[in-house]
Amino acid sequence: MSKIDLKKYRRSIITLEIQSFMPEKFINLLWKNNVNVTNVRKKDFTTVVMDIKLRDYGKIEQIAKKTDAKIKIINRKGLAFFMLKIRRRTAMVLGIAVFVFILYYLSTYIWKIDIETEKALSPYEIRRELLAYGVKEGMPKKKINVLSLEEKLMESNDSIMWIRVRIEGSILKIVASERQTPPNIILENDPCNLVAKKDGEVVRVYTTAGTAIVKKGDIVKKGDLLVKGEQGKEDSVYEVHAKGHVIARTFYEETRSVKTTETKRERTGNKLENIYINFGKKKVYIKKSMNKFTKYDKIENNKGPIVLETYYEIKEKVCNLDKDKLINNTSKELIDNIALSFDKNIEIIDKIIDHSVDGDKIKVRVLVVAEENIALPEEMNQS
Repeated sequence: MSKIDLKKYRRSIITLEIQSFMPEKFINLLWKNNVNVTNVRKKDFTTVVMDIKLRDYGKIEQIAKKTDAKIKIINRKGLAFFMLKIRRRTAMVLGIAVFVFILYYLSTYIWKIDIETEKALSPYEIRRELLAYGVKEGMPKKKINVLSLEEKLMESNDSIMWIRVRIEGSILKIVASERQTPPNIILENDPCNLVAKKDGEVVRVYTTAGTAIVKKGDIVKKGDLLVKGEQGKEDSVYEVHAKGHVIARTFYEETRSVKTTETKRERTGNKLENIYINFGKKKVYIKKSMNKFTKYDKIENNKGPIVLETYYEIKEKVCNLDKDKLINNTSKELIDNIALSFDKNIEIIDKIIDHSVDGDKIKVRVLVVAEENIALPEEMNQS
């Protein structure tokens, strides 16, 4: 390694502690030899502290030998010392530079594909189509044309009504909306029957067109004929668009098993950390700790390809729950879940709550009795 030319770094300053039997004589010799001395402080009778320029250090060493003085460097500042530190830590600086370059290089690749779809449209289906186009984890971002990919996915899958493909960091995010099948519309003048859209017990029947087939007290199943789309006498029967309401008592039931005990998880304060880089399906660890925890919470923080993995040690404690409160809260949740599917024309008549104990669990059963119009128009040729 080449030596640093100290004369080039005129602004670098060192603070010296000089021990001499005659410190005043030592300082006078410095001035005679044109050594610029600043900030001179006297510590005791034989010791002084002063600041000098780095380029004059050679002269001071010679004067110290002549006067039998001792020199101690107590502080350094300036570009020369920074350069010396850099040269001594070349490996560390190179390591940081390589690490930054690797981060930048890895950030130019896609490491995760996030697909968001609706009920009928499967993310697996879209992922399979992406593979057919050569799009997968670990490919460069520059090879992905998001607009072209959107067009290809729309053309290859008739179930997709709308799709958006975007690159967010190292994630390829895909949001797709499925195509909805339009409902079967029956025109006002088309002949039709009224059928039951669900099971129930008939309470009241009102018709303005058509002939009622059911009466109060009848038990009907889904799809049963309620009002026939015909009117007139035996000799002159003609088809009509059946209209009316068939009010029936319907039943909605839900059950749920809940535990009578609750396990509480508390962190002890101990934790471990792992840091690794994802290369496709392989992990290259920068920092890896031995996990000695038997029970723990694991949290992953993804920063592009770099993953920070933290393990928090936990302890578990089993607590008994209030049974009456548990039954009341569970039954209320079940009733609310049932009522979510109700429209404003459905009237709740009764709520029946039952429960049974099975070991450490309680089975809660809720039966909601309602009254609603179960008549549904259906074309004549489907009856």
